[in-house]
Amino acid sequence: MTNFLSFTGTVTMINNFFTNENDGCHKIITVENGLGGIVNFVVSPSTYIVDHVALTIGDLVTGYYDGDAPAILIYPPQYPALVMVKNSPYQNVKVDYFNQQLVSSDGQLQLNISPFTKIFIRNGLSFTNSPANRDLIVIYGVATKSIPAMTTPFKIIVLC
Repeated sequence: MTNFLSFTGTVTMINNFFTNENDGCHKIITVENGLGGIVNFVVSPSTYIVDHVALTIGDLVTGYYDGDAPAILIYPPQYPALVMVKNSPYQNVKVDYFNQQLVSSDGQLQLNISPFTKIFIRNGLSFTNSPANRDLIVIYGVATKSIPAMTTPFKIIVLC
C-alpha cells in the first residue's frame, strides 16, 4: 500500500534530468500551482502517464508521488513521479489504495465495477483478478455527492 500524495499545477519547464547513465530517458518537470507552490517531478521510464499523452509546457497536470519515500531537502521539492495525469474536464482520476469494499484509503471514493469497466495492468494487458486491496489508477466521470462518493469507472489500471 503506497501513501500517494499529489500536487496539481501548470507545467512551466521540462528538461533532461541527468543520471549516472545520462541516457536522456529521465525528465524533470516543473509544476507551479499559481499560489506560489512549486514542485519538480522526476519522470522516469517507470512513471505511468495516464492515457500515454505527451506533457507539454502550459498543461494542467497532477503528479502523484510516494509520501513515505525519502526526499532530498531542497527547494523547490523534488519527487520521483509515480503517476502523471494531464487534467481534463471530461474525466476524473484517483490514484490510491482501494480496500476489499473498493473504498479508497482516504474514504472519499467507492467503486462500483460494471461489466463495461476496463481493467488493465500498466502494460495494457487485461487484469482478470479482483482489483480490491490494491493500488489503483481509477479513471471515471460522474460520482455521487455522498461520502464516500460512488462511481462506476471507465477504466482501472492496477499498479502491480
